[in-house]
Amino acid sequence: MVTIEFLGPINKKPLTLDIKNLSELSSILKDDEEMVKWLENCAVAVNDTLVCSKDIALNNGDKVSLLPPVCGG
Repeated sequence: MVTIEFLGPINKKPLTLDIKNLSELSSILKDDEEMVKWLENCAVAVNDTLVCSKDIALNNGDKVSLLPPVCGG
């Protein structure tokens, strides 16, 4: 199982999913109307390392973090 955490203002509780890659996660989250607005702008980290490809293989125990853009001063 892979843990999905949503950081910052996304305000969603973590999920635990049986998925093999980020493409599967993207498909699942696109069905969630609240998440659609975040998906295009979020950075994604797997086990605290930023990734750019949806083809990254995920293994049991991995953690995926969705990091929305933030602004601050």
